[in-house]
Amino acid sequence: MTDFDAVYQRYFKDVYKYMLVISRNEWVAEEVTQESFFKALNKLDDFDGRSSLYAWLCQIAKNTYIDYCRKQKKLVSDEALEEAYYTDELEQMLQDKETAAEIYRAMHDLEEPYKEVFLLRIFGELPFAQIAALFHKTESWARVTYHRARLKIKEGMP
Repeated sequence: MTDFDAVYQRYFKDVYKYMLVISRNEWVAEEVTQESFFKALNKLDDFDGRSSLYAWLCQIAKNTYIDYCRKQKKLVSDEALEEAYYTDELEQMLQDKETAAEIYRAMHDLEEPYKEVFLLRIFGELPFAQIAALFHKTESWARVTYHRARLKIKEGMP
């Protein structure tokens, strides 16, 4: 049990941030994260180490969130899970409603994995190393993907 306590203390905040990005709701993020750690406790013996522990916990959380949404009779698509509001250095531009709509449209039109990497970095405030772990890629890949996403958003604006 001590090992699980250490895992909980180490990863709870990061998994919660990930769920907050996906759910855009503090209460849902808290509930899903708690349930995810309960599931992880019961499946800890199944963890095979092929991915990082963080990536494994986030996958459990994502699946738990999908189950939660289905129970709430919401339609769940990858787009809906990864959509969030954009608040980067263009934050000042968001104050103008017309400009903000253009930024949201450009972000919404991003293809994967650009959209998810961008959202995890901006809203989840995840370091590139953790983003890379989620995708089973290198930290350099996460940095380049994030940079390209930003460029695509700026290109997508009039």
